[in-house]
Amino acid sequence: MSQRSIRIATLALSVVLMVALALPGFSATAQAPRTITFWHAMSGSRGEVVQTLVDKFNAANPDVQVVAEYTGSYAETLTKALTAYSAGEGPHIVQVYEVGTRTMLDSGAIVPVMEVSGGQLDQSKYVQPILNYYAIDGELRCMPFNSSTAMLYYNKDMFRAAGLDPEQPPKTFSEVYDMSKKIIEAGVAKYGISFGWPAWILEQMFAMHDQMLADQNNGRDGLATEVYFNSDFGVKVLSEWQKWAQDGVLFYGGREYAANDPFIAGEFAMLAQSTSSLGGIQKSVSFDLGTAFLPILDGYERTGNNVVGGGCLWTMKGKPAEDYEAVWRFYQFLSEVEQDTFWHKNTGYFPATNAAVEALEAEGWFEQNPNFRTAFDQILAGNDTPAARGALLGDFVIIRDIVGAAIEDALVNGVDPKEALDAAVEESNQVLADYAALIGQQ
Repeated sequence: MSQRSIRIATLALSVVLMVALALPGFSATAQAPRTITFWHAMSGSRGEVVQTLVDKFNAANPDVQVVAEYTGSYAETLTKALTAYSAGEGPHIVQVYEVGTRTMLDSGAIVPVMEVSGGQLDQSKYVQPILNYYAIDGELRCMPFNSSTAMLYYNKDMFRAAGLDPEQPPKTFSEVYDMSKKIIEAGVAKYGISFGWPAWILEQMFAMHDQMLADQNNGRDGLATEVYFNSDFGVKVLSEWQKWAQDGVLFYGGREYAANDPFIAGEFAMLAQSTSSLGGIQKSVSFDLGTAFLPILDGYERTGNNVVGGGCLWTMKGKPAEDYEAVWRFYQFLSEVEQDTFWHKNTGYFPATNAAVEALEAEGWFEQNPNFRTAFDQILAGNDTPAARGALLGDFVIIRDIVGAAIEDALVNGVDPKEALDAAVEESNQVLADYAALIGQQ
């Protein structure tokens, strides 16, 4: 090739490169995808569903790589995230359960989701009881994701064997006791009922019966300074539970999900547990599974509503603006009907958006899967009251543990319910005072 031909070819190549470099998205070297870290507390089958969603998002968004990491229990995940943030190593997104809401709000470590969205977040698309809990002064601070409540699971086969109507689960505490006695006396099961998350079930009792759990309008008008677990109502509830335990009706199954396996194995007929366990329980049982609203205390009515549990996705400070754009894309993806319905069907957590609920209704999902409908009907069937919206407490994680220990003392060690709750309230109020001092609001 002549020198002139070489110069022409070189010039042509330069022109091609200049044009290519001017094109959007082109770089001389391939751009690595932007990495978004997502810490969560979903283990087992729920963790697998999270990973499925993340993989689907990554496949559709090659310029973004969401890395989901299981970081332990809810409490462990919350602690790790805030500790990492203080060291400048926090994740982009962290899943925090509802009792961590006040802590996250006061941490100084979060970017409100409305800001992450650049003002694009349409709050009206989300199911109202979820908004009721997580909207502070009318504005969401975190992204709705895995919302749940507690409901009653029961073994219809055991009901039949004991001569009980399997379509008529107990509606009151006295019916729980009487039906449990019949089941035990018929030799169908060793116990009648157990709980998962007993302290949370007690919180549900307060919300369902429209009983305030704390001052300052349940901690929503300002920092709560005292809790009311030892009110006459609280003592009545725990006294009934203690009677169940002392009469051999109640099996104490621990503080979180430990009661699920013995329920699946048929050791007792009823289980008060999170709706998030539905997917796993339904796949594991060999009996006819029923679900129902949590029973109410005799002499009261369901004047409140079940409070939302589960968790929310919080966005951490200190990341580049481009990262927050990617985070918002991921949040939008999770809120799409296809993803929201997939999450609900495979876990039992509520669909977070109204559009997903409508889609599930249209396809007949709830008619074909009535156990999933129970959970959703339960949060939509009650009244929207300050008590039913749930409490926001400083260091609620610690307080729930304190109350859990008090319940355990009453049910396992026979401690007087009022004495146990009085001690728990005194300790919890000190936690609230320490929290206020820590954030400078004595």
